[in-house]
Amino acid sequence: MILLLINLLLMLAWGAMTGSFSELNLVFGFFLGFGAIWLIREQAGSSGYFGRVTRVASLFLLFLKELAMSAIRVVILVLQPKMAMKPGIFAFPLTVDRDFEIALLANLITLTPGTLSVDVSEDRKYLYVHAIDCSDIAAGKEDIANGFERKIMEAFR
Repeated sequence: MILLLINLLLMLAWGAMTGSFSELNLVFGFFLGFGAIWLIREQAGSSGYFGRVTRVASLFLLFLKELAMSAIRVVILVLQPKMAMKPGIFAFPLTVDRDFEIALLANLITLTPGTLSVDVSEDRKYLYVHAIDCSDIAAGKEDIANGFERKIMEAFR
């Protein structure tokens, strides 16, 4: 957490030195700070920081991929002359158990087209998901478990 703060301070220092606080310049400053910390990683004891940043970036890239793929699937479903959809709600058994992880998983599911997180069970063991097509519930559960849930656990544990 300290190294993230240092990286953000280096990003702001870059913005101050260049005189521009545009989004692109700040992102560039963040990557410059990331590189600077990486160069002194052994002295700073920061091996965990770089692994976490790459795992969070991997989760973000998975989200972008799933966003594009699910949008294409929804477009194909909607453009078919006869909509052969079976909308429904299924209970997804949660492996994640922290509030942040459950909230992040629910939001990632909701942000992808065709799915919506409805509720979490009282014991926080199930997430109820509405899907536009529940013809293969087992495949939907497997996609969530091997996709978002696995990446969340890799990134934040």
